[in-house]
Amino acid sequence: MAAEHGDFAAPWKPGARIQALWRGALDLVFPPQAIDGGPRPLAGGLSAQAWSRIHFLDGPVCDGCGVPFEYDLGARCAACQARPRAFDRARAACLYDETSRDPILKLKHADRTDLAPLLARWLSRAARELIEEADVIAPVPLHRFRLLGRRYNQAAEIARPLARMTGTPYLADALVRKRATPTQGGRSGSGRRRNVAGAFEVPARHRERLSGLTVLLVDDVLTTGATAEACARALKGAGAACVNVAVAARVKALDGLTI
Repeated sequence: MAAEHGDFAAPWKPGARIQALWRGALDLVFPPQAIDGGPRPLAGGLSAQAWSRIHFLDGPVCDGCGVPFEYDLGARCAACQARPRAFDRARAACLYDETSRDPILKLKHADRTDLAPLLARWLSRAARELIEEADVIAPVPLHRFRLLGRRYNQAAEIARPLARMTGTPYLADALVRKRATPTQGGRSGSGRRRNVAGAFEVPARHRERLSGLTVLLVDDVLTTGATAEACARALKGAGAACVNVAVAARVKALDGLTI
């Protein structure tokens, strides 16, 4: 069911024009506040000061994992060369730090699903090349037990508007998390990989559809890459030709390596 992947769409949804008029009316009654506690936001819920502090990854990055370079090296980083990853390429909109952490955690844990389109817009720029190559966009899934507690999948909340604004087909249940895994927090890179090994699978009904396709996998944060790799293995095992990853933010380095 779509609801298992964060798709709680109502049978009828108002059009974009009606939604815009409704948001405008609400803004007149309840002026928007900056989520970072600063002055009234110019756009996207962030004050001008917060916008200036976010480290957007607009410059050269590793073609493999997306880690930022000071200048274009024309090659993959040492970590990607030392241990090729299960996914093909990854891109992040910004670095995960004290500034970007706030909107991401509010989306994930504080019911701020209104922030998802903002993160999707960031991704539409940062992952532009990957989006152009993608045949389908899919979110990293939550296990149904965790979804019951959270009520929505933050990855799906980002992936859905990203697919809509780029015109890329969206497949909410391309992957399912077949077993509940303990939180990844506090685990090493190897510990995270063991924790999610074999946790994902492609439903039988989608195997033929995904065969030979390029899948863009969407998540909120890339930490060690363990979850993305586990998802990529499941997708490629089902016949996907290529799996790229797009995330709202990434830590400075994967597997404990620094940049």
